[in-house]
Amino acid sequence: MNLLPLIEAKRDGRPLSPAQLRDIVAACTAGAVPDYQMAAFLMAVFFRGMNAEETRAFTLAMRDSGDVLRFPADPRPIVDKHSTGGIGDKVSLVLAPLLACLGFRVPMISGRGLGITGGTLDKLESIPGFTTQLAPARLVTQVQTIGVAMGGQTATMVPADNLLYALRDATATVPSIPLITASILSKKLAEGLDALVMDVKFGAAAFMRTREEARELARCITELAAECGVKTRALLTTMDTPVGRSAGNWLEVKEAAHCLDCYGPDDLQELVVDCAAHLLVLTGKAGDWEKARATALQCLATAAPRAKFDELIAAQGGDIDAFRHELALDHTAPVVLEVITSEEGFVTRCDARIIGEVVRDLGGGRMTKESVIHPAVGVDMLAKPGEPFGVGSLLCRVHALTRAEAEAAATRLRAAFAFSEEPYEPPPLIAEVI
Repeated sequence: MNLLPLIEAKRDGRPLSPAQLRDIVAACTAGAVPDYQMAAFLMAVFFRGMNAEETRAFTLAMRDSGDVLRFPADPRPIVDKHSTGGIGDKVSLVLAPLLACLGFRVPMISGRGLGITGGTLDKLESIPGFTTQLAPARLVTQVQTIGVAMGGQTATMVPADNLLYALRDATATVPSIPLITASILSKKLAEGLDALVMDVKFGAAAFMRTREEARELARCITELAAECGVKTRALLTTMDTPVGRSAGNWLEVKEAAHCLDCYGPDDLQELVVDCAAHLLVLTGKAGDWEKARATALQCLATAAPRAKFDELIAAQGGDIDAFRHELALDHTAPVVLEVITSEEGFVTRCDARIIGEVVRDLGGGRMTKESVIHPAVGVDMLAKPGEPFGVGSLLCRVHALTRAEAEAAATRLRAAFAFSEEPYEPPPLIAEVI
């Protein structure tokens, strides 16, 4: 196809028709358009945006570029959760098995980390033997059998998004609300969902730096999802501080397992329980918010979600004995170094961006898609804002491959923390619900 007139139209701020947008996606998927022209189109969208009709057409064209999951009739609603990405965000690892225990079907299609943002697939693959490569038929069968599957996007499922995301990342066009909306919802609509809960993050380590930007993205996603028949709720959550007390693939799996055993960090549990409660309300499984939250919390307090997590691991090839052995270890990285404070008072900052950059540079994240991940590295035992500290107190621990890398990381991590002599009350984790 001749893409040039369509690039010119979008460059000049003119809307494109649904048919034109379908043609663009089809040509991209077929490899019929050179990357430099698709990059020019994406940059034009980045600066000119898309109206609601364009965003809807573009999203649906991406969804229909490959396989769409088909589930048999079943009284269990099909639900999922998606986060726009953050540091220490292991909510999905706890939430997915909890939702299965609450009577939902959960076909959770997740992504990999890139840059400082952690990816659920990389975390899962730190579990010995765990595979995230599930063919659509296997994914459907597993969901029907045990209620949950956690895998990656296949080559035949929303292939347009695979191609376009790689270009967006390479052309600095990732933070575009229409493109983010299309990328997220094309995958979620391909799952055949009844309901979706979104965690839209804003702050120092988020794509959306301000609450206003996060609100705009949340409204765009929830309104389009509703038009497509998926009941959706969006939580606006702060990403100035990591979620929980760990960041790094295996360390986050370990913390998720602790949360499933009911001794995980409060902020992680709050996000898990609230996401589950919103899905209970959206699907009519609980009549009001308080009852829904109590139901989710009570279920999390039982042994069932942890048993379901083990069942999920076994179903996807994980070695349960090796998993339990590694959980019992204090660490699996070759070097662990404590970072001690020389200050006293109250923690006022635990900078998620600095911590994410340190974890990435230790080998826990990617500079490029080809980067090798070292699952054992990261940071744990993080001090959180509002906590009192004296001289000699532990700020965090560094898990590294070498002593030199650990010491360099420790020096950088000290700058992530700030203190005050006065008591400090951190802002609420969940700022708004849309």
